[in-house]
Amino acid sequence: MLVSLLFSATAVVAVPTVLERDSSYPIQVSKDAPESAGVAILQPFVSFSIEFSSFPDFAGNVSQPNHFSNQLLDNLADLQGTKPHIRVGGNTQFGFVRPQSEDFNQRNRSSLSLTDYPSIIYIGDSYFESYATWPGTKFSHGFNLGKNGTAGMNTLLGTVPLACKALKDGKLAYWELGNEPDLFTAYPVRPADWDEKSYVDEWLAKTKIIKRQLKKSCPELSTDSNYKYMAPSFAGLTNGMDPVKAWQAGLDDDHDIGLNSMHNYIGGADQPGVTLARTLLNHTSTVHSVAQHVKLSRVLNEKGLTKDIPYILGETNSLYRQGKPGLSNSFGAALWGVDFNLYCASQSIRRTHMHQGTNYRYASWQPIQTDKATIGTKAPYYGNVMVAAMLRGGDSDSESNSSSEVQVVNLPMSHETEAAYAAYVNGNLARIAVINMQEYNYTGSGEPAARRPSANYAFRLPEISARSLSVQRLLANGSDAISGISWDGWSYNYELKGGAPERLGNVTIGETVKVDGRGEVEVEIPYSSAVILSLDS
Repeated sequence: MLVSLLFSATAVVAVPTVLERDSSYPIQVSKDAPESAGVAILQPFVSFSIEFSSFPDFAGNVSQPNHFSNQLLDNLADLQGTKPHIRVGGNTQFGFVRPQSEDFNQRNRSSLSLTDYPSIIYIGDSYFESYATWPGTKFSHGFNLGKNGTAGMNTLLGTVPLACKALKDGKLAYWELGNEPDLFTAYPVRPADWDEKSYVDEWLAKTKIIKRQLKKSCPELSTDSNYKYMAPSFAGLTNGMDPVKAWQAGLDDDHDIGLNSMHNYIGGADQPGVTLARTLLNHTSTVHSVAQHVKLSRVLNEKGLTKDIPYILGETNSLYRQGKPGLSNSFGAALWGVDFNLYCASQSIRRTHMHQGTNYRYASWQPIQTDKATIGTKAPYYGNVMVAAMLRGGDSDSESNSSSEVQVVNLPMSHETEAAYAAYVNGNLARIAVINMQEYNYTGSGEPAARRPSANYAFRLPEISARSLSVQRLLANGSDAISGISWDGWSYNYELKGGAPERLGNVTIGETVKVDGRGEVEVEIPYSSAVILSLDS
């Protein structure tokens, strides 16, 4: 609940009317996880999807590993307890063939026909070296489904032994066969009458082929416990193919689907009317976007089609078409990422894989120097960091993480430019996150930061009184900033320590707020910033 607004008449943003206190103020937060809490998240929750053609840029190879990328992943492991899982896939997952004599790095750049990724890539054995560069990381490898015919089958048969040998010894999370097959008739790589049953028949036939190949090359990965997929990896729920019909057609007849994976983007980079304030810094927009997945998950469970199969977003980010400059790469997008991911967790979406690619506007980091983008940590990464800090639960690497379950509750607010969440660890209240998404554009205004408006937020914590809570802040000069960002006084910039955390001397740290004798606590939050109040620090 927005309680009071402190602002100067010379502030550079429009200030909304002060909201009156009502019967729900202060916001009530239960000590124990309520029934409205989301199902316990999978650890790691904060994970990534990397475009197939970009993966060697992000990971490097055995002779030249990308230490910068690995450092950023290690940072997140330090915060959430487990290194992010990496899904390697995307549109270029089905756009490749593997001639015996060709190497990925020799041909990828010469076959560019699209702005952000190639329509055809050629990979050789060296591609799979990239799986050896990030110690302690689990991967999901995307097999070709889109490229059909002899070339497509040869690709599938040729890459199974290479992929399984690269992912032995605990590196494999899941397999994936096909990226967004619900769009195959639109590309088009399938005829117009290719429907849910056609897809399922082909998927089942080819997964059987993959399993036979695994038995030959990596028999230990073909056992029932190790041979699992993330599927169906549909682009959405309104693209002409119904995921419910796909499951009803027998998608899991072989009982080898470990994650029910769908994709989601909040909007499109080239959609009319897409703005920072209306599209990203807007909790209502996030609620509407996630609602379709909540409904789908409920329907599938009610029909008994996905019982005990966790629902995840295997590919997601802000704006499809790789994001929009000034929006997807801004601090506002980092705040959106915090709200979006925590809301997903509160709605029983068990994990999110934020999609990445070389030169992508919404990327959390640019892994290499190119003629289009500078190597470095980008604003959205700081949103990943705050989410990881909010959802930390333990060091277990099991999918159930039963020893340290983390659940999230959405705390309803009255304004669509604000959101709040409570995190419970093993049923006990551990942290509260508050995101103020009121747009504050500082860049180029010349206004001093001291004139930035703020809002006060108050919570009542039953059975918790007369103690202090630690305050960690996600800060930048404004929602449109693309640099100068910090989390709890830390910078993860490439130019400082290669992505390793570096304490900034100009940011206040060690802040606390007092819970009074009535169990009430209040915190002031500048516009376009966020905080975590921790009980377990």
